[in-house]
Amino acid sequence: EIDDLISGADLSELESIMLAVPDEPPLDARAAAYVVDEPTIEERLPVEGAPVAEEETIIEPPDAVTTSPQVAETLRVIAPPPIVEAPPLPAVAPVEQRAAERAETARVDAALLDALLNGAGEINIFQSRLTQQLHSIEFHLGELGGTVSRLRDQLRKLEAETEAQILHRHQDDAEMQSGFDPLELDRYSTIQQLSRALAESANDVASINELLNGLTNEADTLLTQQARVTAELQNGLMHTRMVPFQRHVARLQRIVRQACTDSGKIAELVVEGEHNEIDRQVLETMLPPFEHLLRNAVAHGIEKGPVRRQRGKPDAGKVSLKIRREGSEVIIDLSDDGGGLDLAAIRRKAYEKGLIAQGQNITDEQAVELILQPGFSTASELTQTAGRGVGMDVVDNEVKKLGGSMRIETTTGQGTRFVIRLPYTLAITHALIVNVGDETFALPLPTVEGITRLSRDKILKHLTEDEPKLDYGGVAYRIQHLGSLVGAAPSALPEEENAVSLVLIRAGDSSTALLMDSLEGSREIVVKTLGPHIASVPGVTGATILGDGRVIMILDPGTLVRAHRSAEIAHPAPQPVAKAPLAALVVDDSITMRRVTQRLLERRGVKVYTARDGLDAITVLQEHPVDIILLDIEMPRMDGYQLASHVRNDARFKQLPIIMITSRSGEKHRAKAIELGVNDYLSKPYQESQLITAIEALVGRGL
Repeated sequence: EIDDLISGADLSELESIMLAVPDEPPLDARAAAYVVDEPTIEERLPVEGAPVAEEETIIEPPDAVTTSPQVAETLRVIAPPPIVEAPPLPAVAPVEQRAAERAETARVDAALLDALLNGAGEINIFQSRLTQQLHSIEFHLGELGGTVSRLRDQLRKLEAETEAQILHRHQDDAEMQSGFDPLELDRYSTIQQLSRALAESANDVASINELLNGLTNEADTLLTQQARVTAELQNGLMHTRMVPFQRHVARLQRIVRQACTDSGKIAELVVEGEHNEIDRQVLETMLPPFEHLLRNAVAHGIEKGPVRRQRGKPDAGKVSLKIRREGSEVIIDLSDDGGGLDLAAIRRKAYEKGLIAQGQNITDEQAVELILQPGFSTASELTQTAGRGVGMDVVDNEVKKLGGSMRIETTTGQGTRFVIRLPYTLAITHALIVNVGDETFALPLPTVEGITRLSRDKILKHLTEDEPKLDYGGVAYRIQHLGSLVGAAPSALPEEENAVSLVLIRAGDSSTALLMDSLEGSREIVVKTLGPHIASVPGVTGATILGDGRVIMILDPGTLVRAHRSAEIAHPAPQPVAKAPLAALVVDDSITMRRVTQRLLERRGVKVYTARDGLDAITVLQEHPVDIILLDIEMPRMDGYQLASHVRNDARFKQLPIIMITSRSGEKHRAKAIELGVNDYLSKPYQESQLITAIEALVGRGL
């Protein structure tokens, strides 16, 4: 049919019609116009699940035939759609992903965020205090339960005594002619009625004790749930302070390229672990130190091309920056494959600046530590990147301000490595709580290399040496008591413990193993900044509040060790002789007086033993050596006078000082005590200062 239409058409007439139309576009443009409204291949693809309908298609005439729009309209026929290989459709993102991409963000002022995080830290402190007070309540409830048990035992004995008295009253009551034996009919005396009433009261106290125990258990559960919610809130706020290190990688790479251009060297920066997140404040503070370390790596570390080829290295140097997280710390490992530190040039420059004396031999570790001195530089000429002597001391100071530490390792011809340990966040950190005498301090975990335990005999053997040292992990640590670093006298090793803990501090050649009186363990603490009057004290980086309300200082042990080592070299002084802790025996039948006196003396560093009466005191004296006895007069089984007489008649304890503390303040009681050999006599209630003065006078040493 199409051929017949084409053959029967009057082409001349069509041509005249076409010529009459002004500005007719060419054939190709007209053909394109015919199909401009036709659907595309993608639009013709059947939708899944929908019926396939017939589509219109255009059969174009041969090229030699020129058609008009009217003829083209007649050529439009119905035909099945051609089979076309459909290209793969682009993947459609899941609904959750598209929703995440459209997630809204909010801009929050950094000061407000810090205030919120500080508030969360305060909540954490109050949470710890409440938990500790609850544990104290539980302890006292346990003591109350024990007291109720003792009271019941005593009441049972009292009831047995009153029952026995009934038999004795039977003869007196025989005249009443009741006709009943005492075992057949109970007869209640006044004392028996009182004992029954006391038994009922004891049962009531026991019931109240059980009720309080139940309430404390519920409170403990609520505090645990609150602690979990507080931790989630705190972690969420801390996460908002975290920024990925990756956003600053381009900046650091540009620093390396600029340093290479200025020095005429070739080097590349390789960053590993850039996806790790760091506290925004930590990262902003450490970016300038990182830039300086990278410039130093290129200016002082990476050699020029001919030197590297001579040493068998590629022309392009490599500077590596690795970031990783270990617990509550972020480890920054920056290294290069250059020539390492020029230790000879460092020693020569140190001699020129007067840091070391002529002919003084220093180890390589001591020489490396010299580059941290202010104004120290080994560069031969002043350039944009080296020679000013400002940089490494600033890097070291910034790391210390953040509560971190930096270790430097160098190998001649192979390169230099800087290992920087920083806290994961500044607001909250983990610290080791230690006790030195009456004081408690916190050591940030990033500054602690490790903790080891040695037997007491080995520690004593090391301490007898001229330079007490401990080799651990290939590093020599000087053994020193933390008390000598903070201005307190070191105490003796605890006699009741077979092993002693040592805290290892890496500080170059001044690495030290610290002894302390006791370790309370690792805790999460909220760091509080100090005022200007304390912030300038070297070795103190901040303060924190413990769960029991104590305010303790956060120390920088590396700074303390270096400062003490420098002062020791400049002005050597003999180590103070460690004295054994004073031991006292408190003898009193009142548990309240025993505990009050015990806590008073323990705060002064005294080892306290307690006894309920004279017989218990004799047992304690047989097992433990003591330096003084604090004695009450009125006690069951053996009173104070009898115990004092026993002590004075025993050759082992004849010279042992005795202080009698009693409510009997009469001259008759005092005279009898002095006659038995009591050294001092105090009346209850006593003043703390009065008791301390009496003890110091008798033992001949301060507390």
